[in-house]
Amino acid sequence: MPRYHYTARTAGRIALQEGTLEAFSRREALHVLQIRGLQVARLHEAGTATRPATDAAAAPADVRLTAKLRLPFLEALADLVNAGLSAGEAVRLLARRLQEPRLRALCTALWTRLGEGSPLSQALAAHPAVFDRQTVNLVAAGEATGNLREVLARLIRHLTEQRELRQQFLSTLAYPAFICGLGGAVVLFLVFFLVPRLETLLGSLGGHLPLSTRLLVYGSRCLLYAGPVLAVLLALGAALFLRWWRTPAGRNRCDAWLLRLPLVRDFVVQAAILDFTHTLAVLIENGVNTAEALRLTERAVANTRVQQILHVAADQVIEGASLCTALSRTALVPPLFLDRLAVGEQTGHLAPSLRQIAQSYQADLSRRLHTVTRLASGTVLFLTFGFVAFLAYAIVSALFQVSASFRL
Repeated sequence: MPRYHYTARTAGRIALQEGTLEAFSRREALHVLQIRGLQVARLHEAGTATRPATDAAAAPADVRLTAKLRLPFLEALADLVNAGLSAGEAVRLLARRLQEPRLRALCTALWTRLGEGSPLSQALAAHPAVFDRQTVNLVAAGEATGNLREVLARLIRHLTEQRELRQQFLSTLAYPAFICGLGGAVVLFLVFFLVPRLETLLGSLGGHLPLSTRLLVYGSRCLLYAGPVLAVLLALGAALFLRWWRTPAGRNRCDAWLLRLPLVRDFVVQAAILDFTHTLAVLIENGVNTAEALRLTERAVANTRVQQILHVAADQVIEGASLCTALSRTALVPPLFLDRLAVGEQTGHLAPSLRQIAQSYQADLSRRLHTVTRLASGTVLFLTFGFVAFLAYAIVSALFQVSASFRL
């Protein structure tokens, strides 16, 4: 019977213990250790190194795993772990019970690696398209300290807050986008359908058209003949711009431009600070040291220019500077943020301070976003109604002038 070496810890303890046992397979050895109440960190057959799983075992070839599966998987895993199961048993049960094909394929791939002796963090790291480095490091910290249940709860709360913020942002933009689309459709209908027929009618009646009607007719002609060409040029320009923007140099240049725009800069900076504080608070709460937490946090910020600024600040923290001092040198963070952060560092409550700052920034960003969307939708409605009023005036004035010429 094969002999297996294992490294594991008793539930609720940090210290690791090593030992050997005999079993017919790795899965049976893992099952025996779990029955003994041990959380396995490493398991391999005597005389061989730990056998890493191949990439082919990551997931079925016909199933595409994306980051959308991360939160549902963590929520299902946390439910079973809170019920008293170990992480390995929870993943095994999910692989058998789940009905959603992609989520079940993910759990099956994770259980394959767990069955070969890999810890949960290494199994998650084998799927970078689903689990980012931040999630993997948090789970590894939870395994190292024996607080996986608390880590999962905080991670789920963080991901849920991010999802709700994205949904709030999209729902806020839905109404202005609808108004813009409706206004554009009305203008195009009037210009391409109604005005040409109006021109034909007025031409058949004869007479001299007023200035407003002539401007409307000439504008419609220009759009009818030049519109397709302009549409093609705009589509080509947008495609070329997106291709350039996807390059590292193009993305960096565009992000730098956003920080120079007067109104857009405030939104970009506030969104970056919100992501920064949310992510950093979660990492520090789960035992990740400040320097490593900053390295992970800078990747969570969308703007690449802000990432570079935070990278410089992280270097200064590693060299011994306080977080507040390092951020004050970036000229990016407002003074009030720095004062609240300094209080958190001095009192030893950095993570709660970061969460309070994130909540205030989220509320302020939501208020600003609502204000901007109301202004944008109001402006579109005003322009659309103004164009319709101008069209009505042009038609009525033309009819009055034509009828007057008939009376003469």
